[in-house]
Amino acid sequence: MRPVFYVAAVLLLHFSLTATLCDGIRTIGGGDGSGSGSGFEFSEAPEYRNGVECPVSANKEVVSSCDPDLVHVAMTLDSEYLRGSIAAVHSVLRHASCPENVLFHFIAAEFDPASPRVLSKLVRSTFPSLNFKIYIFREDTVINLISSSIRQALENPLNYARNYLGDILDLCVDRVIYLDSDLVVVDDIHKLWNTTLTNSRVIGAPEYCHANFTKYFTDAFWSDPVISRVFHSRKPCYFNTGVMVMDLVRWREGNYRKRIENWMEIQRKRRIYELGSLPPFLLVFAGNVEAIDHRWNQHGLGGDNVRGSCRSLHTGPVSLLHWSGKGKPWVRLDGRNPCPLDHLWKPYDLYKGSSIKDQSSFPSSIFLGFSSYLL
Repeated sequence: MRPVFYVAAVLLLHFSLTATLCDGIRTIGGGDGSGSGSGFEFSEAPEYRNGVECPVSANKEVVSSCDPDLVHVAMTLDSEYLRGSIAAVHSVLRHASCPENVLFHFIAAEFDPASPRVLSKLVRSTFPSLNFKIYIFREDTVINLISSSIRQALENPLNYARNYLGDILDLCVDRVIYLDSDLVVVDDIHKLWNTTLTNSRVIGAPEYCHANFTKYFTDAFWSDPVISRVFHSRKPCYFNTGVMVMDLVRWREGNYRKRIENWMEIQRKRRIYELGSLPPFLLVFAGNVEAIDHRWNQHGLGGDNVRGSCRSLHTGPVSLLHWSGKGKPWVRLDGRNPCPLDHLWKPYDLYKGSSIKDQSSFPSSIFLGFSSYLL
């Protein structure tokens, strides 16, 4: 096991479907840096600029999703995990060799307490030169497919937005890195972007074949000879869906959104798993995943899904720290009860104060109806 001080040293060295699914809010490649006036308190991030070796777009003034030199990163953006999302973006930019060539695709919930337009202004005020788009995820797309989970937070419809990236993002976006909001990247994102997906594989992710794969499904699943047969022709390994490289061309061609939805339908009738949005991905992809080095998802740092106890790092080098599980570093740090590894998240935190859930600190105009911010 690598000691914590080793990881600290690493950090010091490196610092809608169609429109029925969502609507794009805004494509931005620079801005005036004006804040949202919302009462959010985040410090403005430093400017991270490309080096001379970075590819230069033919049109420097307008950033297009179709630019072949861009690295596409998709994340969800909501009030509950906003602080984590801002820290994650900050970490990506700080370590990227060509930060201006990273385009973020943020998926925001339709009925979040802060509207997607407010979130867009907040991101702009925190990262004035960031290239990003924000999309509204229509929760009714998936709400009727979601079953109860071991932890209520796992039932949030936005957790399922990754299932729809092939439909949400522009068709010219043929590859994307999906990242959860409770992580920080401590290496160059371009290294992860350059992952080769061999043998027509659709996704790449770190695999954990030593994990007890059977525990991710109920006895009802394993006792059914028909549905459990899905794994008979492959050797499934656990992988965490919080960090994935996705080939969206193959995703769309194979209609993988529908394959995942089919398993969610079975779950509602048969109760074949307990953990939210993860098991359908395992059912569709486990045993056919491009294995990425474990350094790109040192996951589980939030502890288990019930107690949220402190965890240690896995053996090996670190490129990405992921607080999957119940405990989140910003919550534990604010509560003055942090786990040792939570201090490795802190350098990327730009939060200054004020709670997004304290609606009294916001002007009433912020809480707009859905129709008021559709383009």
